Amino acid sequence: MRIGTERIASGAGRPSQARVVVLAAAFALISQAAHAQSPDAKAVLKSMSDYVSSQNTIELTYDSDIEVITSDLEKLQFTSSGEVLLSRPDKLRAHRVGGYADVELFFNGKQASIYGRNLDGYAQFDATGTLDQLFEALRTGHGVALPGADLLVSNPYDVLVAGVVEANNIGRGVIDGVECEHLAFRNFDTDWQLWVQLGDKPIPRKLVITSKTLTGAPQYTIRVKSWKTGGTPAPAAFTFVPPTGAAKLGSDALIQLDELPPPAPAGASK
Repeated sequence: MRIGTERIASGAGRPSQARVVVLAAAFALISQAAHAQSPDAKAVLKSMSDYVSSQNTIELTYDSDIEVITSDLEKLQFTSSGEVLLSRPDKLRAHRVGGYADVELFFNGKQASIYGRNLDGYAQFDATGTLDQLFEALRTGHGVALPGADLLVSNPYDVLVAGVVEANNIGRGVIDGVECEHLAFRNFDTDWQLWVQLGDKPIPRKLVITSKTLTGAPQYTIRVKSWKTGGTPAPAAFTFVPPTGAAKLGSDALIQLDELPPPAPAGASK
């Protein structure tokens, strides 16, 4: 019975420091082995890119979160939901609704129309070309970014790897019950993570972008909730018909269709 007494007195039954070290080392070895067996991060990204770009039509829904750091270093998160209907090479309809804007985008290969339901107004501009050209025109010419647009261009891989200095396959993760490869990439001013569905349909399920150069490292997150391909949308789905009474706005009004609330006037209380 002395053996039992000595075991109790010496703390048997709870992990000693040596046992903790051994267990930690074992878990580290298991993690390293699993990481070594995981596909290369860029190879998974390329597979996702090839799959997405090969789909002539895509219909998806999503949730998105954008973080803002206030002057008092308070981190706030604003959320939106939306849906996208895409028909390559030059058709798009998108809808996003959040706490501060309810916006629809129509593109028929010749003209882009953006309708703000909360404003009951719309803006239009000529945009003859492909979806890639539309995304670039919106981003650089009008200050409007379509959530996840880099995942939907004709060659997502080339766009996404531009500027990447480090790429890692972290392992497996589960998004809305779907098992995914968890990838992590580093650029000079951003870190970004991507979860890609396993199997023969490598759908991008979640994207997180972290801004490293901003105080508090705010993040932008988009999660794909549903994904459908192979449909045949009616041409009218991409044509905008202004609602009765809707006002035509200048392109400068697009700033009012952001995911964020307007800035408070100077001196306003918080």
